[in-house]
Amino acid sequence: MEDRLDDNKEIIEQILSIKEALGEKLIILTHHYQRKEIIDIGDYRGDSFGLSRKAAADKAARFIIFCGVHFMAESAEILSQPHQTVQIPAVEAGCWMADMADRNTVEKAWEELTSITGEESVIPIVYMNSDAALKAFCGGHGGTVCTSSNAEAAFRWGFSQREKIFFFPDQHLGRNTGNQMGFPPDKIIVWNPSEPLGGNTPESIKKAKIILWDGYCLVHTRFGEEHIMKVRKKFPEAKIVVHPECTEEVVALADACGSTSFIVKYVENAPSGSTIIVGTEINLVNRMALENPEKDILELHYSLCPNMFRINLKNLLRAMEHIGETNVVTIPDGIKRNARKALDRMLALPGSDQN
Repeated sequence: MEDRLDDNKEIIEQILSIKEALGEKLIILTHHYQRKEIIDIGDYRGDSFGLSRKAAADKAARFIIFCGVHFMAESAEILSQPHQTVQIPAVEAGCWMADMADRNTVEKAWEELTSITGEESVIPIVYMNSDAALKAFCGGHGGTVCTSSNAEAAFRWGFSQREKIFFFPDQHLGRNTGNQMGFPPDKIIVWNPSEPLGGNTPESIKKAKIILWDGYCLVHTRFGEEHIMKVRKKFPEAKIVVHPECTEEVVALADACGSTSFIVKYVENAPSGSTIIVGTEINLVNRMALENPEKDILELHYSLCPNMFRINLKNLLRAMEHIGETNVVTIPDGIKRNARKALDRMLALPGSDQN
């Protein structure tokens, strides 16, 4: 254990030395789910929405290192300036949910769906947790991207454009957003790409306002109603806050629901002495507990994102030692152009400058 701490100390010193030498030429973006030692080194921390805005706004840096999963680094590359290079410390840091939808299956579903509705009636909205090709699909069909921070704003924009929304790949964020907006259950359907018409009838498709892809987050669907019942019994005075990638049953039993940035603010704003149970990734929960010692911050249930955990000090150092050369994120121009349209529409949504 002592040897590992010594190794980490040496690596951190090397990272900080390179960082100092590069100065304003380098920014390190870190997602809230990163381990503490990565967060401590980063220049900015945030959720995928906040970091997207930062990547779009920064004009000075020559190099952007994104400590998060691959689709986030792709979005930073899409929004970057021509003179900027985006790197990710671990290219294998993927996302199971993002892999649940690909361009071919979404295009096939779109053809089936619009054969019933007509293309002029439905608009595609893709969750940030998706690859660049799906963002490009949305950009090319007049749609946008959303994150858990601005999903409702994106949906309201979508309904101002067309009658129906086709949302992918996370059914739970889509359903919770629809519920929050007051849509009844029969107006929200799930599209299973392995079945004809997604497992729906033409009538149910015509009636639906929100069509959800059958995808989900493995981290947030680990939380169940039984976990909430258990902590309610053990900590009756506690407040429970969860992420909208949880199931609607879990969200209904919680006291509050919101993005990672919302959860961070919820904990920060709670009175001293509060007990807060948090239903999201364990690295964020543990760090909030450290940063709010006057409050009891506990996990609803242990849930680690192994892909976020692939980013570590060693591969961050490797990226910095080979700045602009190792694990560079590249996207074909055609995909990048249309994906940029979708991301720009997201960044122009009402309230996007206030998150």
